[in-house]
Amino acid sequence: MKVNDQLLRNAKTIAVVGLSNRHSRPSYGVSEYMQSVGYRIIPVNPIETEVLGEKAYATLDEVPDPVDIVDIFRRSEFVPEIVDAAIRIGAKCIWMQEGVVHEEAAAKARAAGLEVVMDRCILKEHRKMLAGR
Repeated sequence: MKVNDQLLRNAKTIAVVGLSNRHSRPSYGVSEYMQSVGYRIIPVNPIETEVLGEKAYATLDEVPDPVDIVDIFRRSEFVPEIVDAAIRIGAKCIWMQEGVVHEEAAAKARAAGLEVVMDRCILKEHRKMLAGR
């Protein structure tokens, strides 16, 4: 079993940084799919109050529940501060969506014991897992 598969099978809660109510945004479609297959989605966006029926939080530090995966839909320059917050809240994994890459922040997350997936779409990886590829 690939690492991504194991992460996805064991995770239950995904905090999605950058999730908005704009249906045309990739963050919305990806999160809607992940929610539909059984994951709890926690929106993290300071301009939203609720997305996909879940209360939104301005920052990761405000999320009161344990988080398995922090899924990042922000530009790469914002990744270091998100990684710092993920470490503070005890997340298990940092997942940077396609096009999001930050090697230094990834190294810091790994050093703190977090799994790191970079430049991959969580929806596509989930579908590959279900297909057994």
